[in-house]
Amino acid sequence: MGKILKNETAHEKFTKYLKRGKHRVTPERFEVLDYALDYKGHFGADDLYIQMKTKKSNVSRATIYNTLELLAKCSLLAKRNFGDGITRYESSYNRKNHDHLICINCGNITEFTSPKIQEIVQNVCEELGFESAGYSFNIFGKCKQSKSCKFLK
Repeated sequence: MGKILKNETAHEKFTKYLKRGKHRVTPERFEVLDYALDYKGHFGADDLYIQMKTKKSNVSRATIYNTLELLAKCSLLAKRNFGDGITRYESSYNRKNHDHLICINCGNITEFTSPKIQEIVQNVCEELGFESAGYSFNIFGKCKQSKSCKFLK
């Protein structure tokens, strides 16, 4: 019950989105929403599926994949691509925009926020008469200590 109250506004936003798009409003979709919003960090659809199965959920893999797409289109999740061909998601609900450093050796992803980058985005949008709805900025490189990197796979 606490989870529903915690995500109540997200539930309302998702309900409106589903109805507006003439999608079915089902308990399974809201179960996916709650697990996705509570997931710590970036996750793929299969990561979420495994977590939900571990907790005895009966939501199908197909429902998870389809619902994640709807949640991204509804702006409750951000869809991320870190250059490895795997689509990942993270909650964008009540979160400030942030950027990513991705190590090309070990795959570690470090989140950071830079007022300078945010200022550049704002300036570019103003110059071109564009209203930003968000942005995604990834820097690919190598960990400084790539030989002793604790994340090396």
